[in-house]
Amino acid sequence: MILVTGASGQLGNLVINSLLAKGVAADQIVAAVRSPEKATALQERGVVVRKADYTDPASLKAAMNGVKRVVLVSSSEVGQRAAQHQNVIDAAQATSVELLAYTSILHADTSPLALAEEHVATEAALKASSVPHVVLRNGWYSENYTMSAGMAVEHGAVLGSAGEGKYSTAARADYADAAATVITSEDQAGKVYELAGDEAFTLAQYAAYITKISGKEVVYQDLPEAEYAKVLVEVGLPEGFAAVLADSDVGASKGGLFDDSQTLSKLIGRPTTPIQDSIKLALS
Repeated sequence: MILVTGASGQLGNLVINSLLAKGVAADQIVAAVRSPEKATALQERGVVVRKADYTDPASLKAAMNGVKRVVLVSSSEVGQRAAQHQNVIDAAQATSVELLAYTSILHADTSPLALAEEHVATEAALKASSVPHVVLRNGWYSENYTMSAGMAVEHGAVLGSAGEGKYSTAARADYADAAATVITSEDQAGKVYELAGDEAFTLAQYAAYITKISGKEVVYQDLPEAEYAKVLVEVGLPEGFAAVLADSDVGASKGGLFDDSQTLSKLIGRPTTPIQDSIKLALS
């Protein structure tokens, strides 16, 4: 059986969809979720749904009963991730999981992004464990930006602190397909994949794409990190999350979110989703 953590979340749900599309039997997939009532759609498709909370070691261990492989989708709770991931690793070790795939961050070991810290800690915890594992170092999701494409059209501006930094983004579904491919393949333990989109762009280019697709002029406005974080708070984001996003933009300006290896497209056997397609979807 293959267990996917965070299965009711955006990436986890897509990983399960990809596993099903690959022909993995639904009753051989375990959707590990904090609130099983939110996973009724998966249950209706025949997927096994089990309660598992990153902060509850006993629930994690119980959820892994009979499980051979685990996709550990990183927790969304920044600041608590390292401890939560350690609980999953401990449960995997206790239940003799044969392979654990972890969704880390692009170039974690050299990344200038503050977000990388907990991923580095988790990668170290995996190395210190006896759990056979593979690391999926995911780049930025295109949706991180396209979810606010409508707002950019409305205000005529894309805001950020990335300067001329390049983003090698891909759609969440691309990364989900990579996770499904790896967890169903042999001889993966010990591998580290740097996963990113085929085509990189600056935020100025991103704004130009929105202009072309929407028909309304949108420009990129580069802001100092603190000012950008302040704007994000003003539009409703929590201060901590706003600070993380602004720091990530600055990290991008230093090359932290760029990769031209095309490892992701090679792994999934097709080109990654162009940012233009993600923009069109967001604006449709």
